[in-house]
Amino acid sequence: MEAGGLEWLLVPMQQLVSWGAAGAMVFGGVVPYIPQYRDIRRTQNAEGFSTYVCLVLLVANILRILFWAGEDKSCMFGLHIFWTSLLPPILVQIRHKLMNWLVCSADLVFPLRSADSKDEEIKAPPKRSYLDFDLNYFWHWSKFTDYVQCVLTFTGVTGYITYLWLDSSLFVETLGFLAVFTEAMLGVPQLYRNYQNRSTEGMSVKMVLMWTSGDTFKTVYFILNQAPFQFSICGLLQVFVDIAILLQVYLYSYYPQKPASHTAHPASTKAL
Repeated sequence: MEAGGLEWLLVPMQQLVSWGAAGAMVFGGVVPYIPQYRDIRRTQNAEGFSTYVCLVLLVANILRILFWAGEDKSCMFGLHIFWTSLLPPILVQIRHKLMNWLVCSADLVFPLRSADSKDEEIKAPPKRSYLDFDLNYFWHWSKFTDYVQCVLTFTGVTGYITYLWLDSSLFVETLGFLAVFTEAMLGVPQLYRNYQNRSTEGMSVKMVLMWTSGDTFKTVYFILNQAPFQFSICGLLQVFVDIAILLQVYLYSYYPQKPASHTAHPASTKAL
C-alpha cells in the first residue's frame, strides 16, 4: 500500500531524471569548450589547443547521426531519437565550426601582435586551401569556408555510402562502432599536442575537467540504459584518455619540462 502510494511521486521523478539526463547529453557537450573558446579569444593564440579535436568530434558525430538513421529507421525522426541522439551531434558540429573559425582568426591575427620590434619583418603564414589537396596542410587551412567544404564533402560521401548499405546490419553496427571509437579518441590529439609542447599552456584545464565529468556521466548513462555494447566500452576508453591529460597537467606543472616556443611563425599552423 505504501509502495503504491509513492508511485505517484516516483514515476514523475524518474521521468524528470530521464529528461534531465537527456538534456545533459544534449547541452553538456557544448559547455566544456566555452573556457577554451574564451582563452583563445582573449590571447589570440590557439597554439596550445589541437584543432584536430574539432575534426575528431565532427567526424564522430556525423557517423553517429548516420548510425542512428540506420539503427532505427522507423523512428529516426521521432522526438526521443532527435533529442538524445541527433540534436547533440548537430550542436557539436555548430560548436566546432565556431572553434575552427576562432582558430583561423587567431592564426591570422596573432603573428601581427607578436613582433619583437618595429624593424622586424612580419610575415603572414602562406594561404592554404582545402582545394589544394595538400595532405601536409590538411585541417590547417587559412579560411573557415575550407573547413565547411571538407565537412560537407565527408558528410555527403559517407551519407551516400550509408544509403547504399542501409539494409546491412553488419554495416550499420560497424558504423556505430566507428562513431563511438572515433569519439573515444577525442582527447588523443590534445594529449599528443601537450606531449609535443612539453606543456599544457594554452589548453583550458576547465575544459578537460568538464570532459572527464561529462564522459563519466555519459558512460554511466549508456550502461544504465543498456545502450549498444560498443558505446559503454568506448565511453570508458574516453574517460581514461581524459585522466591521462589531467596527469599531464599535474606532471608539467610540478615537474616542468622545457616548453616549446610559443612565438608565432609561419610553420606554427602545421603543428598538431
